Amino acid sequence: MDVQLPGMDGLELTRQLKADPTRCGIVIIAVTSNAMTGDDEKARAAGCNDYMSKPIDIHLLPRLVAQHLARVENPSDRVT
Repeated sequence: MDVQLPGMDGLELTRQLKADPTRCGIVIIAVTSNAMTGDDEKARAAGCNDYMSKPIDIHLLPRLVAQHLARVENPSDRVT
């Protein structure tokens, strides 16, 4: 999820998606080019499962996606 979307803040869209019972289980990784101190906490508070600042690390992103998909596929591995 890009944090800065045209017309709507990406964190607001994340809140709306997570509030919808049919979509609340989706994995959302926030990405932004204007990273500020505390933005990762704001993203997680909005419901994002993870956070990355741009430029995107092309080695880290696939690992993050794989980790989150593994948690979805193996719910017993989730950290609460």
